[in-house]
Amino acid sequence: MLAGLKEVVAEGKAKNIAIGSFNTPNLECLLAVLDAAEELDVPVIIAHAQCHEDVAPLDKIGPVMVELAKRSKVKVCVHLDHGEDFDYCKRAMDLGFTSVMIDYSTRPYEENAKGTCEVVDYAHSRGVEVEAELGALPQREGGGESAAIDPSDLYTKPVLVPDFLQKTGVDALAIAFGTAHGIYKSKPVLNMDIITQVRALTDLPLVMHGGSGISKEEYKEVIARGIGKINYYSYMAYAGYAAAKETVEGKDADFYHNLALNAQLAMKENALKTLKIFSNKE
Repeated sequence: MLAGLKEVVAEGKAKNIAIGSFNTPNLECLLAVLDAAEELDVPVIIAHAQCHEDVAPLDKIGPVMVELAKRSKVKVCVHLDHGEDFDYCKRAMDLGFTSVMIDYSTRPYEENAKGTCEVVDYAHSRGVEVEAELGALPQREGGGESAAIDPSDLYTKPVLVPDFLQKTGVDALAIAFGTAHGIYKSKPVLNMDIITQVRALTDLPLVMHGGSGISKEEYKEVIARGIGKINYYSYMAYAGYAAAKETVEGKDADFYHNLALNAQLAMKENALKTLKIFSNKE
């Protein structure tokens, strides 16, 4: 069933769990995530990132996401991840997305706050919730590098949080504390104290981007410290690629639909394992 961002995160908070947010740029990803969530009977967030526009145009994948969310047996928030401009966010809202993320995190602070506020005002007038980011990750969502050399330069500064929330009126806040987008080349070093410091300043849902590739123990700690939404994609997508590659190399299939199905099933298993951790079922 279609649900809002705050609705699904509030259900997670009541159960002391985090809600998984998965990028779903194709049908196989969508089915994998929704099947896993239904099997575990947990709410979930399906998301489309603007950087995937060339993989799956929003106008084509968006209606499919909304329709499958409506048909699901569990609560499903349909979310725009890393919207890079106001117009793209508007397009997602027009398609029926229940929440959008406007990501001006690499812009100067005041520009981030002002631009975010404009999106919030528009979205709230249409009953859509908004996530924004304070601080930034070392790699951008599409894999490009951020300008700063030292990742710690990008960490969220807790002292700015009250002012940012007051100026923007956002419904959820993504914070940076050491994770990164993409496949990790080395083990990330997380500053968990940032979560604790920000959690003490607000009751709003806190979001971790770059959720792939950290340990089960680290997932449990970030949830215990107050993270309510965890974005996850890269390692699930890689599991799908690996399954398709194995199928081709093993010559077990001569048709694309067999590759797609094997990839879907592998991604479902990865999503299932991940959601079990987020939901304290493992």
